Amino acid sequence: MQPVLNVEDVKRVEQALTLEGVSLAELMRRAGHAAAQEAVNEETPGRVCVLAGSGNNGGDGWVAAELLKRAGVDVTVVCPAEPSTIKGSLALMVARSAVAAGVPYRPGPSADELAEIVAGADVVIDAMLGTGFEGEPRSPFDLWIDVVNGCSTKVVSVDVPSGLSAQTGLAPAGAVVADVTVTMLCLKPGLLSDAGRVLTGSIVVAPLATQTSDLVLEADPVAWRLDLADYGDCLQAARADVDKYTRGSVLVVAGSVPYIGAAVLAARSAARMGAGYVTLAVPQPIATVCRTHLVEIPVVGLPATGAGTFSAAAKNEILRLARERSAVVVGPGIQPNADTEAIVEALLATDRPLVVDADGLNALARLTSNRLDRYPEIIRRSAPLVLTPHRRELGRLVGQAAHPPASLAAALEAARSIVWADGGSELCVVAKGAATACVGVDLAFLPNPGPPALATAGTGDVLSGVLGALLATGGRDVESLPKLCAFGCEVHGLAGHLAVERRGSRGVMAGDVSEELGLSLDAIEEQILAAEGEAL
Repeated sequence: MQPVLNVEDVKRVEQALTLEGVSLAELMRRAGHAAAQEAVNEETPGRVCVLAGSGNNGGDGWVAAELLKRAGVDVTVVCPAEPSTIKGSLALMVARSAVAAGVPYRPGPSADELAEIVAGADVVIDAMLGTGFEGEPRSPFDLWIDVVNGCSTKVVSVDVPSGLSAQTGLAPAGAVVADVTVTMLCLKPGLLSDAGRVLTGSIVVAPLATQTSDLVLEADPVAWRLDLADYGDCLQAARADVDKYTRGSVLVVAGSVPYIGAAVLAARSAARMGAGYVTLAVPQPIATVCRTHLVEIPVVGLPATGAGTFSAAAKNEILRLARERSAVVVGPGIQPNADTEAIVEALLATDRPLVVDADGLNALARLTSNRLDRYPEIIRRSAPLVLTPHRRELGRLVGQAAHPPASLAAALEAARSIVWADGGSELCVVAKGAATACVGVDLAFLPNPGPPALATAGTGDVLSGVLGALLATGGRDVESLPKLCAFGCEVHGLAGHLAVERRGSRGVMAGDVSEELGLSLDAIEEQILAAEGEAL
């Protein structure tokens, strides 16, 4: 697992390192060394262009330039103005050292001059704007970013691609598209989410000091990025003596006349994920249509309102079916109203592991006046509970409907307000987005994201079925509910990649993802077992 720290916490780690005897000057020297090392990682480049800002990120670039110069590399630093104008004492010191060592520099070049320098380089080191950057790049860096992105030269960004917020992952005015990002000390949330997913390229973490690992842990990581080897306890032990009941049974409570597909997708996905027995409960008017799509899955038609949604009269039969199943999924396509709210509330009161998705979450928001974090008693239970909101649904749950979380960091904060209010270990909020976070009371895990093709209607219904199947089938001594949910997200994400291979990046529909779940699960299991074998 790799820890992820908020930017403010990274600053505290830097301060703690100075108390351990590692000065800020030494940290800058080591950061520059890490950047220089990555620039010559594959082979020594003939020419390197370092784009150095006026702050400490630029200082890292000056250090890298001096090291490359001493290694015999033809290096040029491009800076906004004469190095003597740098205000930061540390950055000024290393810039003077580089100049004294004979590093050539070009202050304030025109766009054409910069384009010529960049085009003639084998590697560009982007050391313009660091982790403290927020908002939009000012001149000349906005122009420099455009020039860099207009060339085909390899780009190594120092700490974060310039123009990208290391905290939020947002880049409202554009940012450097890096091939490699060498980030210092630890991962930051913005590198893993939203625009960061496509701007960072491959990410190399440079710890800079032997004390870093312990200090990062003491800083209380906001989340953990999981490697496949971490999911070993989520796999089911292979057995021959199984039947359809011992493989786990799932009840899916879903659908309405306008949203038949949501019910079909959730139920089929639970079956594709390995549940031995799946039952779909739907409003009676859509039962026949659902049966034509799900010949292997029993479909139970229940009393409906005139609008084609579940009526309150369906509640007792849903509760009876739930008692007979290993886990329950409720919400996809049910439409929030007084009757479906009553059904969701009744299922929360059962002792069955439960996934609440889509309109089930909207029902929860209505039941708590959009402040679930203030009324946690409604979700406080002894059996596992998984909530799967996307950012707009998450906003409705915590009083932020008008301004839902716009970043991974904000989604983590909102999800934590729910789990901390509840305080129980049997709750996980799967905060879906460009980067998904599986948030529990103690830890939050960041599974590897799927492709952009998953940003299409119905893929959330597929994930709800995946998680329902995992709750029903369990794992071998899974450490935590958030990890089990993260494992489900990994399978869902890889299924998205497999669907892209078959249908193309723009042609994937939710049903295509569902059909790849079995192959995805097998592939991930093979990778996990292989990783465990390598670790022995």
